[in-house]
Amino acid sequence: MTWQMDDINGRIARLERKIDLILEHLGIADLDDAPSIVSLRVRHLAIEGNKIGAIKALREETGMGLKEAKDTVDALGY
Repeated sequence: MTWQMDDINGRIARLERKIDLILEHLGIADLDDAPSIVSLRVRHLAIEGNKIGAIKALREETGMGLKEAKDTVDALGY
């Protein structure tokens, strides 16, 4: 059982490294710095410079208040 968990953990670590390389290549900020609840749609809007759209989408998806959603989108750093 332990070797199976070690194998799974190793596979997850390799996948995380690959994803980090892809994100770096695409010029996308480190996702560990952003809240995990932020969808790709919200990130895409923020990257395009449509912060108002990103805030609106985040509020629709999560039910967040305006200030919290704004702070979250601002924390993305786009």
